[in-house]
Amino acid sequence: MTALTKAMSKFRLAVVQLQVTSVKADNLSRARRLVKEAAGQGGKVVLLPECFNSPYGTGFFSAYSERIPGESTQVLSEIAKENKVYLVGGSIPEEDGGKLYNSCAVFDPEGKMLLKHRKIHLFDISVPGKIHFQESETLSPGNSLSMFDTPFCKVGVGICYDIRFAELAQLYSRKGCQLLVYPGAFNMTTGPAHWEILQRARAVDNQVYVATASPARDETASYVAWGHSTVVSPWGDVISKAGPEEAVIYADIDLQYLADIRKQIPITVQRRNDLYSVTTVPETSG
Repeated sequence: MTALTKAMSKFRLAVVQLQVTSVKADNLSRARRLVKEAAGQGGKVVLLPECFNSPYGTGFFSAYSERIPGESTQVLSEIAKENKVYLVGGSIPEEDGGKLYNSCAVFDPEGKMLLKHRKIHLFDISVPGKIHFQESETLSPGNSLSMFDTPFCKVGVGICYDIRFAELAQLYSRKGCQLLVYPGAFNMTTGPAHWEILQRARAVDNQVYVATASPARDETASYVAWGHSTVVSPWGDVISKAGPEEAVIYADIDLQYLADIRKQIPITVQRRNDLYSVTTVPETSG
């Protein structure tokens, strides 16, 4: 391994757990400040939370929605360029053609938008006596996988509820992703029950790093986020984790370590493709 190759096999990931308010300008300003802080600590890939520019809730999506490109993504582009980072812009409510989407825009260190991921699986759940939520009341689902390349590795993108669908992570892994990122906002019911275990499962199942970014907890909000943004190793270890408050957490991603795990437990070559498979269907726009 050359010195350059060895250097590129490690990079620092930063996850911003942002305190989201009802004032969009304040959220954007706070994101700018915290991404700068993350870059100053060596972050090369920076992850923001789901719905980072607005409160989370079906009653807010329309009022805070924007086109992409638009106000918030212009700020994200500037932040990425100013700090020379790959910026996974959490998600924002996007308006397009009379429809609303929960969308994540990703930018390279020059400020160029690399992709836009629209949340594929809408959060429609009902846990009696605890939580009832229907994203489909206002949002439409995306219809495509989303991956981007960095000098370090390929990254797959999902949003929150997408993490519950193991097939998506499997497809990302088979397409060469070594890091999966999920901006998310689990709540006070599903958060303590499933937030960490889902991340560890996706990491172990696919021998990848998994990172999640939640908004910080606001007990006064109509939807209270669990917080606890996390990074999990391909061995399933939690290597970095926030509490409920606003914070920036860091994880040094070691791709040689990932390669060693895949060699030690070679599930990729042991998979019985003669018996089962997970495949994509022809992708449609959206």
